[in-house]
Parts: sequence; structure tokens; C-alpha cells
Amino acid sequence: MQLFKGLEELRGWRKQQTQSIALVPTMGNLHEGHLKLVDLAKRYADKVVVSIFVNPMQFGKNEDLDSYPRTLDADCQALAERGAAAVFAPQVSDIYPRGLDVQTVIEVPQISDILCGASRPGHFRGVATIVAKLFNMVQPNFAVFGEKDYQQLQVIRLMVKDLSLPVDIISAPTERAQDGLALSSRNGYLSASERACAPQLYAILQQLQAQLQRAGVDVAKLLAEAAQQLTAAGFKMDYLELRRQSDLQPAEANDQDLVLLVAAYLGTTRLIDNLTFSRHA
Repeated sequence: MQLFKGLEELRGWRKQQTQSIALVPTMGNLHEGHLKLVDLAKRYADKVVVSIFVNPMQFGKNEDLDSYPRTLDADCQALAERGAAAVFAPQVSDIYPRGLDVQTVIEVPQISDILCGASRPGHFRGVATIVAKLFNMVQPNFAVFGEKDYQQLQVIRLMVKDLSLPVDIISAPTERAQDGLALSSRNGYLSASERACAPQLYAILQQLQAQLQRAGVDVAKLLAEAAQQLTAAGFKMDYLELRRQSDLQPAEANDQDLVLLVAAYLGTTRLIDNLTFSRHA
């Protein structure tokens, strides 16, 4: 496996490739969920490139940019064992050579300022911009993203469609611990007691999904009751919403492909999760 820290060496390698390439964009501090993305990418392409870049553009002023774990050596070892062909770990100066304040940005309207975008203004501008840049740098045939970050996945899908980018977006199911908690690099911030409580987020989401699939239910009431359950369990709610899968707009009575999305804090750690399901008319 090769490690590229500069854009020019990456581009030199890319020009020599005649086989298909899949890109797995990450911010590093890899866990099994990331490695499963690599496994899936290998099913679609001959070679897999994993990018590792903690993207300052998608962090807010009071978020954990400085403290976000950076574990490049361990990440590279895990990726080599998993069969990745290359790792691209650029410097901020490679990605934003003129600085963040004057960087050209990409906005995906309507979907970027709701849900997590309302809580984290500018976050999805940062996501869309870095992913578009990575697509230009790596020039992959495929790119693989996890469904845990469902809003991010849909933002990227719409960006690719709107900009006519020649990249097929592949989604991978959320990887979970045995107790149901969605794997996340930020789970490491949880205390022992918070970690013991965290699986209730998914458990209550599952209960809510089962209730919502029944005909004639009061959606607003069920959402409110589930939010009260989570609050009683120790979570501080950000949002709990039922939305259309395609564009994450509020679900209407005749919408069939739906997604439940939740964001809540345990202590200072913000956890997100979702469940997709189909409701038959």
C-alpha cells in the first residue's frame, strides 16, 4: 500500500492507473465501520484509495477540530491489512492553498441547512466542498459512504447529480456494536456510564419505527413520546424527525420511502443515528 501526502505524487500515481478506482473519504481515527467501507469498495473497483483528512471547513467554531483524534500510523496499518491500494493524507495547505476565508465553496441548497445543518451551520458546505475536491484529485469511478451519516450521503448524492460528476456513489449499511450503538469515531469521547446508556438511542428508534409503520398513527405524537423517552434516559435532544429519504423534506401522508433521523447529546458528545424504511400506501 502506498501513502501519498502531497497532491502531485497522488496525481502522478493516478495517471499510471488503468484499472477502476474507488474512493473512501474519511477523517481518520478509523474503526470497523470505516474498514467495512473499504471491503465494500473492493467489490466495485480494482483498487481502493482511502483519503484521511480532518477537514477544518466542516467544523464549527466551538467544535472538536483541535481535539479530533489523529491516528495516521494505526490507520495506515489497518488499511494495508484490509487491502487498500493507497492512502491520500494531504496537508491543509494542499486542500486550501489560498486559505479557508477565500476558498471557493459548494452549497447544496434546501438539504444543507436542515437537521444537522441547522445545528451545525456551514457543516455541509464544508462536506460538499471537500468531497468535490477529493473527487477532482483522486478521480475515482466509485465513492463509498456510510449510511450512518445519512444527511451527508444525500447531500453528496445531490451534489454529484447537480454537477454531473462522473462518480457512482455507493452506500454502506451502518456498522454497529453488539449492543446496537452505531460505530463512530466520537464514541471514544463517551464516559463509561454514557457508553452504557448510548445504545438506548437505537433501541428507542427501532421501537418508534415499528409504531410508525402501523396505519393511521399520529406521527407527531409518537415522535414527541420517543423524544421524551430519550430525554428521560439521559439524552439532551437536538432533533428527532421523520423525513422523505430522497431530499429529507418533511414526510407527507403519501410518501413511502422514509427515514427516521435523530441527533442527541450524551454529556458533551453528539450522537446521530437513523433508520430507513418503506411505508406502503
